[in-house]
Amino acid sequence: MKKIIYSMALSIAAIVTCSCHKIDNYPAPSETLQGNIVNIRTGKNVQSELAGNNGNGTRIKLLEISWSSNPTPLYLSGKQDGTYINTKVFAATYKMTAEGAFVPMVQTDGSGQTTVDQSQIVKVQGGTTTVNFKVDPFLEVEWVGEPVLNSDGTITVQCKVNRGTTDPNFQQDITDLWLFVSPTEYVGNNNYDPRYSTHVAYAGTTGDAITGNTITLTTSGGALPKKDLYLRIGSRINYGLKQYNYNEVKVVTVK
Repeated sequence: MKKIIYSMALSIAAIVTCSCHKIDNYPAPSETLQGNIVNIRTGKNVQSELAGNNGNGTRIKLLEISWSSNPTPLYLSGKQDGTYINTKVFAATYKMTAEGAFVPMVQTDGSGQTTVDQSQIVKVQGGTTTVNFKVDPFLEVEWVGEPVLNSDGTITVQCKVNRGTTDPNFQQDITDLWLFVSPTEYVGNNNYDPRYSTHVAYAGTTGDAITGNTITLTTSGGALPKKDLYLRIGSRINYGLKQYNYNEVKVVTVK
C-alpha cells in the first residue's frame, strides 16, 4: 500500500512540475497597441471620460481572431483626451472597433443581422502598433472663450453644443448639460465635486433648443476653495448607455 501511495505521489508531482514548467515558459504579453479616436469631420480627437470600472468613456474592443472564430471580447480603456495605449498586448491578429459616445462602428438590424461593420483587422506584432479610429460623435461640445473667475469666488463659463452627426438615427433628444468641477484633472461624469458642479436637465425636446447657441453656466455652491480646479462641459443624448460628449479640460487657479 505504501508503494502505491508513493507512486501516486510521484505521478502527481511530475504532473504539477510539467504544468508549472509550461506556465513559466508561456510568453508574457509585450506588444504595445496605441492610437487615437478621431472626429471624422473635424480631425480632432473625441474627448471622453476615463473608461473602466469607474467610468463610461471610450474603450477599444478586441476580438482575437487568430486563435478562435468566436473569441471572447477584450477591452482596452481609452483616455479622456481621445487616445489609448496598452503596453501588455499579446501578439496576434485582432478585429478591432472603438465604442463610446459616437455612432456605433458595428450596427445590426432587428433580426440581428450586421448592417454596418467598420471594424479593422490588425496584426499586432513587432513592438508598437498604431491603430486610429474615425468616428461620428453624437454631440460636439466647445468652449466659448475662457472661464472667468468672478469676484464672489465662483467661475462662469460659456460653451456651445452642436450635433456631431447628421445621421437622424442618432440625433435623439439632448437630456443633460453639465459644468463638471473637480480638484483633479480626471474630471467628468465619473469624477466631479457635486458641491460646485452645475447640472441642467432637459425634458423631451426642450434640450434640442440649445444647439448652436452660446450657453452660460456658473459654478454652484458659492465661493470655490482656493486651489487649482479643473473644469469641463459634458452633454449627452437619450441613446444607448447615455454616454457624455465633452470638451477639453481647463484649469482655473482660485486665489
